[in-house]
Amino acid sequence: MCRLMAYKGTPIIADKLLYQPKNSLIRQSTNAKEIEEPLNGDGFGIGWYVPEVNNEPVNFVSVHPAWNSRNLRNLAPKIKTNCMIAHVRAASVGEVSESNCHPFQHKQLLMAHNGGLENFFLIKRKLREPLNDELYNWIKGQTDSEHLFAYMLNYLYTHHKVINGDTVADAFNYTFDKVNGLMKQVGIDQPAYLNMAVTNGEFIVATRYVSDASLEPLTLYHSEGSRYVVEDGITRLEAPKDDDNAVLVVSEKLTEGKQWTMIPKNHLVIVEPSLNVRIQPISA
Repeated sequence: MCRLMAYKGTPIIADKLLYQPKNSLIRQSTNAKEIEEPLNGDGFGIGWYVPEVNNEPVNFVSVHPAWNSRNLRNLAPKIKTNCMIAHVRAASVGEVSESNCHPFQHKQLLMAHNGGLENFFLIKRKLREPLNDELYNWIKGQTDSEHLFAYMLNYLYTHHKVINGDTVADAFNYTFDKVNGLMKQVGIDQPAYLNMAVTNGEFIVATRYVSDASLEPLTLYHSEGSRYVVEDGITRLEAPKDDDNAVLVVSEKLTEGKQWTMIPKNHLVIVEPSLNVRIQPISA
C-alpha cells in the first residue's frame, strides 16, 4: 500500500531524509515495518522545490525499485531543498509505469497517496465526469490516486481563488465526502484508505483517513521542532541554530523516539508556510 514522506523546513540534503535514517524511506521500500505488505518495489518518486529557480517543483519518478536506483543514489546527496515529497509504490490499481508513479504533479502542486480505493473502476467514470477539459486531459495514468487528485483539484480551482492550506483542506473534505457517496451509490462496501499529502512548496496538507469509521486508518505521523539531524541512522530534532525549523510527515517513524506523533484517526494536518502545525478533523 505504499509509503510516503513530506518535509518542509530549513533547506536539507535529500540523502538525510531518504537514506540515512535507520528506517528511511528507501529501507521501507524493502522492509516496511508498520504495514502488512513490507515490499514497496513498484517504482518510486521524489518531488522537490528550488524556489530561487522556479516555483514549480522538480519531479523525478521511476519504475525501478527505490532500493536499486543508481540515479536516486547519485542524486540524493546533491539535492538541497526546503520542501519535498517522496513515495515508494506497492502497485494496487494500475500497471507499473512512470505515469502511475507518485508524486503526481499539477502545475505547482504535488500529491502522494498511501492507501487504496477498492473496486475503483466502479466509480472511475463518475470521478471523471465533473472534471474540466484541462484536468480531464491531464490524467495520464490509471490509478485511483491520480483520479482522486484531479477530482480534488477540480473543486479547489472552481471554488477557491487562493490556494493555501485551508482551501486544500476544504477540497479534501469535499472530495472524501463525495467519494463516500459514490461508493454507497455503486455498492462498494470495502473501506477506502486515503492517506494523502499535498504541497505547493509553501504548505503541506496531509490526511489520515479511512471511510469505515469502525476501522483504523493506515499510520501517519508528524514530527515538528527545530533542527533535523541524522547521526548513525538516528534522527532527532534539536534546538535551533539561527532560524532553523522543520516539520516531517511520514507513513512510518524513521527511527524510534518520542518526537513522532500519530495524526488522529480521520484528521488532517496543515503545515503552514510559517511551519506552524494545525490538526483538524475531516468532516466526511
